Amino acid sequence: MIGAHRRLCQLLAAWRRGPNISRCCRTFSSASSAPDPLEIHKKRLFLWFSHLPKEEKQFGGSFRPETMHVDPLILERRDEERSGLLHSPFQTNGPSSPPMTVEQLFHRTDSWTPDLGLNVLLYGAVGSGKDTVVRKLVLDWCCGTALTQFKLLLPFSCKDLSQLSKAASLRDIVARKFLHLRNHPLLSGNADQAKEVLFLFNGMEKMHLDFGSTELCSDPGEALPAAGVVVNLLRKYLLPEASILVTTRLSALDRIPSKYVSRYAQICGFSDPDHQRAYFSSRLLQRAGTDAPNPEAEILVEQLYLNIQNKGRLATACFLPSYCWLTCATLHFLRFTSAQAPVCTLTGIYTSFLMLNFGGEVLDSKTGISQDHYVSLMLYVVRTLGKLAFDGVTNKRRSFSEKELEQWIGGKTKTDEELRLLAIFQTDVLNFFLEPCVENDKHLSHGLGEDDERWYVFAVPAMQEYLAALYVVLGENKSALELLSKEFSTAIGQASDDVNALFNILSKFIPLRIFAVFNLLKLFPKFFEKISRHNQGRIATTMTTAMFREEDSNNDDVLEQVEQSLLGFHGPAPQTYSKGRPFELYPIFMGGLLHYGNRVLLQQLGCNIQSSTVAQITRTLRKYLVKELSKPLAADEQMDLLVLLYEIQNPRLTAEVLSSIRSICLAQVCMTSLKCFILSSVLSCTNASYCLNKLDLSSCLLNPGLLQMLWPALRHVRQLKLCGNPLQDSGCCSLLEALPENHTLQHLSLVHTGLGDHGAQLLTTRLQQLSGLQELNVAYNNIGDEAAVALVEACRDHPSIHTVHLYLNPLSDAGKKSLYVRGENKKKDQRVRVLASVTEGSNISEEWHPILSVIRENASTWDSKHVKDQLEVFLQDLEWGRQQQPSFWKRLHFRKVERGVREIMQMVEEDALAASKGYTK
Repeated sequence: MIGAHRRLCQLLAAWRRGPNISRCCRTFSSASSAPDPLEIHKKRLFLWFSHLPKEEKQFGGSFRPETMHVDPLILERRDEERSGLLHSPFQTNGPSSPPMTVEQLFHRTDSWTPDLGLNVLLYGAVGSGKDTVVRKLVLDWCCGTALTQFKLLLPFSCKDLSQLSKAASLRDIVARKFLHLRNHPLLSGNADQAKEVLFLFNGMEKMHLDFGSTELCSDPGEALPAAGVVVNLLRKYLLPEASILVTTRLSALDRIPSKYVSRYAQICGFSDPDHQRAYFSSRLLQRAGTDAPNPEAEILVEQLYLNIQNKGRLATACFLPSYCWLTCATLHFLRFTSAQAPVCTLTGIYTSFLMLNFGGEVLDSKTGISQDHYVSLMLYVVRTLGKLAFDGVTNKRRSFSEKELEQWIGGKTKTDEELRLLAIFQTDVLNFFLEPCVENDKHLSHGLGEDDERWYVFAVPAMQEYLAALYVVLGENKSALELLSKEFSTAIGQASDDVNALFNILSKFIPLRIFAVFNLLKLFPKFFEKISRHNQGRIATTMTTAMFREEDSNNDDVLEQVEQSLLGFHGPAPQTYSKGRPFELYPIFMGGLLHYGNRVLLQQLGCNIQSSTVAQITRTLRKYLVKELSKPLAADEQMDLLVLLYEIQNPRLTAEVLSSIRSICLAQVCMTSLKCFILSSVLSCTNASYCLNKLDLSSCLLNPGLLQMLWPALRHVRQLKLCGNPLQDSGCCSLLEALPENHTLQHLSLVHTGLGDHGAQLLTTRLQQLSGLQELNVAYNNIGDEAAVALVEACRDHPSIHTVHLYLNPLSDAGKKSLYVRGENKKKDQRVRVLASVTEGSNISEEWHPILSVIRENASTWDSKHVKDQLEVFLQDLEWGRQQQPSFWKRLHFRKVERGVREIMQMVEEDALAASKGYTK
């Protein structure tokens, strides 16, 4: 397959060069003086179907269709099996027939008429992979690796055919799309040449076929409506020798009578975890421009596969290739975001996912109905499932009974047309979003329905929050008064000019009290406009309230929760939630839906969010966010705030919100490439004069690569804490390349970052570039005597540094004594405070208290053995110093410091014991 693909690519490249066209054509056919129309057809089809949607660029931009494709399960179905599979293609215990390939669908059997072409109907649920199978089939035919019995393959979109307003013949329809095939002999209808032709009609549900009243026609040159041409092809009046492949959804199966179908086949998605794993590997293991292995991606795929094998909600959702795509896109966003990649947001991924599956879709297509009266399928989803999702989020519920589904989705259905649309929706779409509940969520289902009642959940938990957010932002949760006000205000506003003219005349004849009533009516548009503004302000209030709920303050950050939902938990026991799992993505999605790019895609889906609405929501949101930021926030909540600002993609709003923030503490938040990119992107929205007083990134698992992504963020801070991160010497080098652009940095803390002598030497040589630095903390590292002395001397000669921390480093007693001596610059009459130990020879160090305070504050996150060893060294130094003191009061002072050291040692031992038993404080 790959070899054939390369040969075709060589042909296309040579074709563009022009002079060698006849020589290149020999790759596919015999040499000729003029280009063969069939070879031109193959080349153009390959170009058309090789084009991938822009959403695929987030996976690297260099993927080829054949490297990404994983064949879904295709099963042949008997005519009597179709009706039992309308609700879910995955509820059977096992396949009733062996799996088939698309090529095998055209293998003849003895029961079929030999002189007639085959009509194959390939159907499947939304998201099962019909379009992908069609694209792969066309590309394989172009490369000569599939369906080689057909010389000509003619693919058509039924949506395009349904939009043809004028009658046209088969030849005209073909020539309209494939000009190079005009009057081709294979389509003439002479002899049996059409047996080498395969028609492909994709998306039959988008056409209305009338087999009862369509005029019969056997002439390829006679003009007919497009649907009439298709009907005559299927009935074998027109080109009876030609074969036909039709793809459609479940609800449209009966549009083609069974007597005109040679074979039914159903696309059943990915039937086992191995297919899903192959898909995940094709998306996540390949990196753009390199064949080198990626250990992180391999671990990611393995964790995902293990979670799939648990047969939970994700495993059921990933039966559909579309949800496999969403899973891979989300994980690629979470783990492989880079500064060079196009800007991508989580809301954008979910919006693109819906665009890929429902773009341009209407609930039904019938002749005689103008396009303006079509029901947008996505808008119908929002008004039904979005309403259900919103009710679940409001009441903190993730599972729903059958009775609730009937109430929220079909409860107000009255007319026959509404019942018909509802039936189509339930057949084609409902199982795409909902699936039977396989988890025992007792806290969600208590007191609702009977014990044997079936419960349903959203296939992907985050989809419930996305649809609920879209339901709110679109304004679908309006009260009855607001719905009435919109119509009434519009009606009065349109007639306002005529009404004003009439009032001026009538005011001379009508009594004053009655005239006052008419004047009151003139105020209705303004009154209802005020109600509308109140509703949009309520949306902003809902966002901030959901963002900063007190009961969610101790949860993991929202991106960590998304990753856990996909990969499961690998490590300590997961947190339990007394009131159900939180809905913290809900406000994030609400903010993301305000972004212009998402609104453009939603408008194409029939969901229009007005710019004026966005402006009013944004103004109110700014006020409420600034108000909430006056309260202290936990580190995970601060990360969630940054994610919200990033999802909104509004630099002006971000800058105004950040102007009220002077400290960002993300200590112990597991920073990934995405979180680093978000932090840098958000801080880059501020003006040049903006500066954080403190940026705390302690114990965030930062490495040198992640540190490079933080360079833009490091330019806006006075106090920078990077304690407890495995930066090593290479990380120190990367940090020092970024910090010279920061002219406001005063305090730098690199405690427990794995610095060695080389890292200390780098600091020594570049310290003068940090002109405003006042305090440097490199405690708890691997810095030896020589490097420490050089660093202290550099600090001593620095114009503004007054303190350097070096305790918990492997320093000798002689080295410590030397540090105190080197800290004094007699020429400049200045001294640097050197914090190396709680003692200075036989005396207590003046800095013993800040040393013990820092150790006490961080001991629970440091290596307990290393801390204990260093504390024992402190005790030995204190005991020796105390024995050298003749003064009773000085010995008493030594005892006081010893007690402080022993208290910290006892705390470290208790933490180590609790950790060994699986407990955390």
